[in-house]
Amino acid sequence: MSKIDLDAEESPLAAKAAVNPRKRGPLFLGLILAVAALGSAYYAYDTLYASRHAITDNAYVGADVAQITPLVAAPVVEVLASDTEMVRKGDVLVRLDDTDAKLALAMAEATYQNAIRRVTALVANDKGLAAQIVGREADQAQAAAQLASAEAGYAKARIDLDRRKTLAGNGSVSGDEITAVETLLKTAEANLSSARAGAAGAAAAHDAAVAAKEANAAMISGVGIDDNPEVLAARSARDQAKVNLERTVMRAPVDGVISRRQVQVGQRVQPGMTLMVVVPLQAAYVDANYKEVQLAHVKPGQTVTLVSDLYGSDVPFTGKVVGFSGGTGAAFSVVPAQNATGNWIKVVQRLPVRIALDPAELAAHPLQVGLSMTADIAIAE
Repeated sequence: MSKIDLDAEESPLAAKAAVNPRKRGPLFLGLILAVAALGSAYYAYDTLYASRHAITDNAYVGADVAQITPLVAAPVVEVLASDTEMVRKGDVLVRLDDTDAKLALAMAEATYQNAIRRVTALVANDKGLAAQIVGREADQAQAAAQLASAEAGYAKARIDLDRRKTLAGNGSVSGDEITAVETLLKTAEANLSSARAGAAGAAAAHDAAVAAKEANAAMISGVGIDDNPEVLAARSARDQAKVNLERTVMRAPVDGVISRRQVQVGQRVQPGMTLMVVVPLQAAYVDANYKEVQLAHVKPGQTVTLVSDLYGSDVPFTGKVVGFSGGTGAAFSVVPAQNATGNWIKVVQRLPVRIALDPAELAAHPLQVGLSMTADIAIAE
């Protein structure tokens, strides 16, 4: 092929290359206009909408579930609720064997009645002990009189003996008479010793009666029979036995739906075991995990529009911001981040925001715990 032919073939390409630079100008202009339009649209969106709303799809339905746990140890005889079943507050959920509880109540009742009788006897005994003290005082008076009489008899016998010994020197008194008077003195001395012992015994008996009355009074003084400590202790034990008997019937503490049932008939349960939970769906709320950079203008009381993945955007929910959690999710994790280490990398944290839902909307469109939600807080309010 000749050089002339090659030039002829290349001439159309050269012509196109000559035309393209003139077409590039409008293309670049269109691109610039498109970028400007997108930027203007984003600015308008950010200014008019995004800056007035805090939105996150990291939100989930929650509720303060009630755990059903036994407070007494006993075998299960009946389970009256199953998973997904709706129950009302006060409905019987589980019955435990109450044989031991009934026996314990009967024993506690007997102990209580015995305590009442014992205290009643103490009250009655107090009057008897008071009468005993009066009797012991009379015994003391009698013993004192006998002692005085014995002392007088001893003194007289001593004087008689001394007189006769004086007269014995001139022969006025015989030896037999002196012997008789000495015998009388010894008898008076014995009577005096006996009277002294009787007086001491009467005093001891009086002191014993007083001590017995004081000890009895200490058991009953200042309170009536019903307020006596012994009776109160027995009554408390009986009341505890009654409570334990009532606890063999386990009832729903709130309205809700049964979940996580883990109990069967015949199983022996212990205090603290979780048998099931009651989820109060009518009191459900939403925990929305917002980034910390979104929360500068969020405050309690602001209106929240929520959409659930269950119902979609056709069923919006209205809520109110209740408050903020005391810490981020990372702070309360099982293994919290150690930001003090040398290889630290900053990560934007999320803070749970509690949102209360409208009970009427929940009744019309129930939500279950754990469902995903999208939360939109109107921060312009």
